[in-house]
Amino acid sequence: MLKSSQHRLLSGSRRAIIAAVSALALVGSLAACSAGGSTPEPAATDVQTGGEIVIGAEQEPDCVDWIATCAGSIWGTYIMQVPTMPSVFDTRLVADEWTPVPSSLVAEEPVAVAAGDGMTITYKINPDAVWSDGTPITSADFEYTALQIRDGDDIFDKTGYDRITAVDVSDPQTVVVTLDSPYAGWRSLFSVYGVMPAHILDGKDRAAIMANGYDFSGGPWKIESWVRGTSATLVPNENYWGDKPKLDKVTFLFLPDTTAAFQALKSGQVDVLYPSPQLDAISQIDAGLPGINSQIDSRSASLEAIWFNNAAFPFDSKSVRQAVAYAIDREAIVDRLFGSLGIDQPQQSFNSPIVGTYAGDDFSAYTKDLDMVAELMEGDGWSKNSDGMWEKDGQTAAFAMETLAGNKRRDLTTQVLQSQLAEAGFEMTINAVTPADLFGAIAPEGDFQSGLWAIVDTFADPTLSSSFLSSNIPSADNGFSGINFYRVSIPELDPLLSQVDTELDIDKRVAASKEADAVIAENVPSLPLDTVPLVLLWSDKVGGPLEINPVNGPFWNLAAWGLAG
Repeated sequence: MLKSSQHRLLSGSRRAIIAAVSALALVGSLAACSAGGSTPEPAATDVQTGGEIVIGAEQEPDCVDWIATCAGSIWGTYIMQVPTMPSVFDTRLVADEWTPVPSSLVAEEPVAVAAGDGMTITYKINPDAVWSDGTPITSADFEYTALQIRDGDDIFDKTGYDRITAVDVSDPQTVVVTLDSPYAGWRSLFSVYGVMPAHILDGKDRAAIMANGYDFSGGPWKIESWVRGTSATLVPNENYWGDKPKLDKVTFLFLPDTTAAFQALKSGQVDVLYPSPQLDAISQIDAGLPGINSQIDSRSASLEAIWFNNAAFPFDSKSVRQAVAYAIDREAIVDRLFGSLGIDQPQQSFNSPIVGTYAGDDFSAYTKDLDMVAELMEGDGWSKNSDGMWEKDGQTAAFAMETLAGNKRRDLTTQVLQSQLAEAGFEMTINAVTPADLFGAIAPEGDFQSGLWAIVDTFADPTLSSSFLSSNIPSADNGFSGINFYRVSIPELDPLLSQVDTELDIDKRVAASKEADAVIAENVPSLPLDTVPLVLLWSDKVGGPLEINPVNGPFWNLAAWGLAG
């Protein structure tokens, strides 16, 4: 899965598609699930102090330098960033809405004030907040973090930070950040990436220090070890100023193959799974897993899409992108994959349900229509060859789709897409690659024609500019920063996305977002498929307030978990 400043990439998906089973049988088998729009109640049980658990992780991150392009995997965020990096705002459920709320890092809610053409944001740091070595967290840490992102190369997403003109650190406990223009998503600053320790990193090679794990922490956990290809282990941060973890150790075992992960859960090798919905996974839950508890939430921040490289043949043609959209029966795919979980309609916007207020439904115009395919392709100079494939200037409308190895749900999806597209005159081949290769090199470098993956919103605020604003195309000019991997450059779209980022009036911001959605749908820079339901499974061995958080991930309150009492 992919993240931006507010999205991450989800290999199993963020902002991770499956064949369905009987809805009644499935829902009846789950201990706690939601097929509708509400969020399941947390499964709270009494827990002991001490002991350890093992969690199956379906993806290993490429690196853990959180502001770098290599840290695009959402699973890295789930298992190492959220537990160790302090942030200003957390996303929590407030009145049944996932909402940014101030964290314990700050002493009071930050204040943003429009000032002339710009904005100032004031943060009061909690005087109890310290790093794992006992050093206080101060304004210097905010300044270091802001400038590393604003001025660095190979930064995952600079959105918001690129507006910073000054960081006042005259008071160690107060930070005043000045922006050159209003930024409606200001709460995401120092929240999505968190805050880094200046006293450890300043003047040193941050990327080298953090890439393969780090021993500092400003959260309840520390990284004890990361064995590439095998596991990552967390232990309590004894100097954490908040509630300390109840467990002595948590190990994340990397299990990218869903079948192997379920075998590990059933055998007791792992105690918790957060699997992408797969045919075999759902079937096994439906059949019953003795001693295993389940929770499913369809209100997701994860959005699966077909991604087009707008700078690569044949998707450098708007007509071809539109024709492919008309060639695909998205509703049939989604219903087959997620119908049993209450998701039977395709996603009609790149704004996920978490920011659904800002979403239009303009992609609803694209339903399977082979007559429209022919009209668009012929209008663009294509004609059918003797094999029934579209051809133009000696080239056929053939392309490869990148997807992730070991994901049976995606295997099924690409096979269905391959069949539908062949019927419409397109030849699609499938390339199965690793998450590290896809999100660390192939996508950032634009070395692909199309792909199937998900984005995950990691903050409850619209941020399509991260993915579709032309200035966020990675290039030498911007130090190869940004996650517009799709090389989208639509002149009429840029000002609308910029308005969504800057407009402080909520009604005008929503209007600009929906206008941008219409432009995106007209140009089809990529094609949304569905939101991905969230599944959490755990053995009776594990207790605590287990609850899916679609933004901060399933392990957001891991410190409160323990062995069941």
